[in-house]
Amino acid sequence: MDFNLTEDRRMLSDTLGRYLNDQYSLEHRNSVAYDTPFYDPAKWQELAELGVFAALAHEEAGGFGGAGGDISIVFEAMGKTLVCEPVLALLMASRLLSAAGKDQSSLLDGSTKYGVALSEPDAPYDLTDIAASADASHKLTGRKSAVYGAHVADRILVAARREGQLNLYEVAATDVEIISYGMIDGGGAGEVLLENTHAELILENACAAVQDATDAGVVALCSEAVGAMEIAYDMTVDYLKQRKQFGRTIGSFQALQHRAVDMLTEIEQARSLTIKAAAELGGAEASRYASMAKNMIGRAGRQIAEEAIQMHGGIAMTWEYGVSHYAKRIIMIDHQLGDTDYHLARIMADLNTA
Repeated sequence: MDFNLTEDRRMLSDTLGRYLNDQYSLEHRNSVAYDTPFYDPAKWQELAELGVFAALAHEEAGGFGGAGGDISIVFEAMGKTLVCEPVLALLMASRLLSAAGKDQSSLLDGSTKYGVALSEPDAPYDLTDIAASADASHKLTGRKSAVYGAHVADRILVAARREGQLNLYEVAATDVEIISYGMIDGGGAGEVLLENTHAELILENACAAVQDATDAGVVALCSEAVGAMEIAYDMTVDYLKQRKQFGRTIGSFQALQHRAVDMLTEIEQARSLTIKAAAELGGAEASRYASMAKNMIGRAGRQIAEEAIQMHGGIAMTWEYGVSHYAKRIIMIDHQLGDTDYHLARIMADLNTA
């Protein structure tokens, strides 16, 4: 596998990286991530103008990317600066709208925001357990939980069943009850309550499309985690080189050196598997490798977060020091779109049926 970036992707990575380093400091991020509306509308529009959103969509949808590699570049950069903008919802909505053959120009230019309502209280991850239903006149009933993008959405894409078949519907955010909230690691989401809500059927038998959108979301989250883990590691190594104890820097202690090397090893393993999952996105093995990457990210992420905090000591638990925010985000990524145990069970089930 060729790990070198194409010229277009290198330009995207450099441009986005410079922008976020200059314009999205941790102080700015924390000032917007924990208060309504849990993102920065001005930065959202600037990301759209940079072409970041278009990089997440295929050419036929009006974008210039949309492959797994493009998604990884964008989300790894966002993970390094803990971007709290609702870009995950945009990515998943773009995949669903593409499958439905719908225009998404207003999505990609940032003027229309979408929420993606898949999970439910009794079906947090598994699509086969979705209970939200639609009647013959396309009125929806049910409750969707942890809906990404719901807190700022103009439109919401809803997965619901009609006579046992999973379909995809679109509703106006003003037609549903949305309970918005901030997440513990920053950013927002919401609960969506549907009660005989009029909707537009945009895609019948949407299982494959919903799974593709979920796989893309998993690749995005894994890439974001790799970026966040890299920064947490760099902060830890820098601290080991500066903090002194017993008259010498603690980085000179061999035990801590070994732990730092273990951190780096876990990050590189997670990065490699994420690259593989990104390469397989859209193919027959996409779901399998997405689950493998997500499981690895969950396990490696917990180790990185714990080691970073332990080797920093008490300062790592403070709000002012950045590593605490990176640790929170890394841990919370494990609980989005399927946790470590869920994806391990999917891998095992796939092996048993092979």
